[in-house]
Order: sequence, then C-alpha cells, then structure tokens
Amino acid sequence: MTTWTPEELAHLTESRSLVLSAGDGGNPGVELGMVLVAGRLYVRAYRGPRSQWYRAAHEQGRGQIRVGAVTRDVFLHARASAPASEIDAAYREKYGQAADALVASPAARAATTWIDPVP
Repeated sequence: MTTWTPEELAHLTESRSLVLSAGDGGNPGVELGMVLVAGRLYVRAYRGPRSQWYRAAHEQGRGQIRVGAVTRDVFLHARASAPASEIDAAYREKYGQAADALVASPAARAATTWIDPVP
C-alpha cells in the first residue's frame, strides 16, 4: 500500500470534498464528500451501488482525484478496510447531522469506496 504524502493528507483533512474521475480521466468527474479513517481515504455513493460513478469506478478500478491544488492517480477499491461504524462516525464528525441523510444509509454503506494512491 502506498501512503499519502503529508501535503496530500493536509489537503484531504482541510477540504470538504474531492472530485473523482474514474478511468483515464476523460470525464469531468463527480464531487464527493470524503473522510479519512486511520490514514485511509473513503467516499460513499449516497444512492448506493447503482450510482453511475460508483459503477464506473469499480469497473475501471483506477481513477484520479482532485483536491484543491492536488491531483493524484488512485486505485479504487470496492471493499472498505475500516468497519462501517468508524466510517459513519468520521462522516458525522466532518459533516454533522447531514451525514446521516447522505451517507449513513444501508445503500450508501454498501457503496463505500476506499481510495488508495497509485505509487
């Protein structure tokens, strides 16, 4: 596993969202809320596994994220390495009460994506 640089972690921690493009970056991407849990980056599709970006991300397995001035090629993993309760708690801490409506539903939990930087 490759780790995020200190600069990237700072951007991820300070930012409210990222833009994820699946595949070779030929699409404009989708803006998503994200959280860090134990140094790992997670996003969820609030519409669940049938969400278009979620399906594209997992068909491709790779993509690119943009957070502020940082752009990074990434691997997209369908299985979260952290327990759902830890990811839920991180979303609640970062986004408050809105997190429950947006990303704490069973469908959103089923569409959790772990984002890992490409070496």
